Amino acid sequence: MRILVTGGAGFIGSNYIRHVLATHPQDEIVNFDKLTYAGNLDNLADISQNPRYKFVRGDICDSALVVDLLKQSIEAIVHFAAESHVDRSIVDAQEFIRTNVQGTFVILEAARRQRISRFIQISTDEVYGSMEPGEFANERSPLRPNSPYAASKAAADLLVRSYVKTYGFPAMVTRSSNNYGPRQFLEKLIPLMISNASEGKRLPVYGDGLNERDWIYVEDNCRALDRVLRDGRPGEVYNIGYGKPTPNLEIVRRLIVILGKSTDLIEFVADRPGHDRCYALNVEKLSGELAWQPAVDLEEGLRRTVEWYQKNADWMAKARSGEYQTYYEKLYSHRRSTLANL
Repeated sequence: MRILVTGGAGFIGSNYIRHVLATHPQDEIVNFDKLTYAGNLDNLADISQNPRYKFVRGDICDSALVVDLLKQSIEAIVHFAAESHVDRSIVDAQEFIRTNVQGTFVILEAARRQRISRFIQISTDEVYGSMEPGEFANERSPLRPNSPYAASKAAADLLVRSYVKTYGFPAMVTRSSNNYGPRQFLEKLIPLMISNASEGKRLPVYGDGLNERDWIYVEDNCRALDRVLRDGRPGEVYNIGYGKPTPNLEIVRRLIVILGKSTDLIEFVADRPGHDRCYALNVEKLSGELAWQPAVDLEEGLRRTVEWYQKNADWMAKARSGEYQTYYEKLYSHRRSTLANL
């Protein structure tokens, strides 16, 4: 099978490409990525000469380029390309609407006209909004996005649904919980904590730190995505998660123990506007229909993640540099100055 992976230079996309090339020796991958701040070809440097892998740089909103790409014997599409960071969407949502909504429309329309046989829209548990204690979202739960990022992904999901219902387009939607693991950009919680703690810097934690997320190791997520691509039913939605929400503060404390650092590094900062309290997914559909289960528990996944970043200091140094560092220093500095009683 020849698969087009959009956004394949990013965190999950690059891990997915590695998984496919390692487990399906007959498959070929075309990686289509704009290389924004979070796209990093270093994630795939060691496989760049693989004859079954090809990289094309471009914008998902460039319809002419997308059409040309799909004419290159593409059989399936796994659509990762997206702006994905909530804080950035709060500061400026425009690029999120352009990439996540308009870009999804462009790839859908081109794929429909080219009669692509399999399509996965990579979405997020954030489209369901915040869960009440003990509540888990299933695939029929209402969409209640609370950030511009989540709203843009929910809009894209509905576009996909409309193409399935109107045109009979063979698309599926996956909604994953928080991924973590090797090669994740440093704006996300776990790599940010590892990076800062490694340098003895403060560990900024939003609010009281008790917001809960369901953390899944990226390799488990990639196995699930691959199962959906090959065996999932067109028109269906599949939740992908570990199934055990954990407070952010507990994640930070576990990382501190693994790194051998002090909890004195933790610094509570003013909460994110509209910060959802809990994301939790029911994954019974995926496990029942496609016989998938996560293989890496949280403790082992965190240990593996820390070890990878410690062994890849050059990767971390590059990721720490440039506009990312400036952006986040300003963001957290501002939020520290607005604290009252935390």
